[in-house]
Amino acid sequence: MTDRPLRTQSGTLACRPGKLPPVRLHLVDGTYELYRAHYAPRPDHRAPEGWDAKATVGVAASLLSLLHDPAEEVTHIAVAFDNPIRSFRNELFDGYKTEEGVPPELLAQFDSAEDAVRALGVAVWSMREFEADDALASAANKAAKDHRVKQVLICTPDKDLSQCVVGSRVVQLDRRREIVRDEIGVVAKFGIKPQSIPDFLAVVGDTADGFPGLPGWGVKAAALVLSQYPHLEGIPKDWREWHPSIRRARLLSESLHNSWSEALLFRTLATLRLDVPVFETVEDLRWKGARSSFEDYCRRMRSPDLLARVRRQTQ
Repeated sequence: MTDRPLRTQSGTLACRPGKLPPVRLHLVDGTYELYRAHYAPRPDHRAPEGWDAKATVGVAASLLSLLHDPAEEVTHIAVAFDNPIRSFRNELFDGYKTEEGVPPELLAQFDSAEDAVRALGVAVWSMREFEADDALASAANKAAKDHRVKQVLICTPDKDLSQCVVGSRVVQLDRRREIVRDEIGVVAKFGIKPQSIPDFLAVVGDTADGFPGLPGWGVKAAALVLSQYPHLEGIPKDWREWHPSIRRARLLSESLHNSWSEALLFRTLATLRLDVPVFETVEDLRWKGARSSFEDYCRRMRSPDLLARVRRQTQ
């Protein structure tokens, strides 16, 4: 007989003696949160020293909302940032994304945003050689192997992270649109299973990451082909052997095999790493509340609304 959590009269979960409650792990894309906060239609905010702090304060406010959302029941959480916006992928492909084009006032807030998140008592992964997406993918993969973890929620709408989705155990949470995307949801959105996302991005390209894809391959064609052949190596070399439902098979085949080395490179760029050192045990990520330094941070940033909010939510 397996041990299962018991529900108390108050509606909270209790456990059998000696057993920990099931874990719901929230993994947050801090870089996405920074961009979202920077471009949000909210008032500007200046730090006492005069620098633009809108994104930093916005990230702190967003995480406070998540941490105290009764529907989410956050117990374990971590946030990953790209800091700097370069990684080993820049050595593989010259056109891969960099900090070029990022507003300087936003770029200057990555360190301060990390400080704010740490003051909230949340684990921070600041990526340098790898990307934030690699940290989130590695953490999701490791956590999913832990029997104590009930569910992993990757908090970002980024299509790259869709490759990490596993059934309903590892899912994506788009907080802005209030959408939870499980494996069935990934298939509904892209027409392919999560494991085919890197192959899909290899042929259609990813403008956000800076690689172009292959000539003639659009999202519909890619979805149709990869729904039949989940990986590039499985696509028949002779276009006449392709599934009859696939239109323009000859042109797609010629494009793929004339650009085979580029396709494999782009897939490497799109494939998230699972070997980034992120945590020893999931208990390292348990949220125990904001640190006392967070109130000092709010005062230092002259953010009375944020200070009032954290006080109200911790009462």
